[in-house]
Amino acid sequence: MAQDKSSGGSNSVFIDMQKALKGVDYPADKETIVKTAREHGASKDVMSALEALPDQQFQTPAEVSKAVGQE
Repeated sequence: MAQDKSSGGSNSVFIDMQKALKGVDYPADKETIVKTAREHGASKDVMSALEALPDQQFQTPAEVSKAVGQE
């Protein structure tokens, strides 16, 4: 019952992203989201995904994940 990590590549980015955004007060703008992720030591992949977000207000963590998934 070993877990197959090779198929969860993008999933791990979403998990890492949510960890990096822990403590964000929503609604939050892109600048706040990127700054918080950087302060939490987000990975290069997470930072790239967040920096590509549209410049807007995000109401929930799910909204951020959805926007990242659409890039």
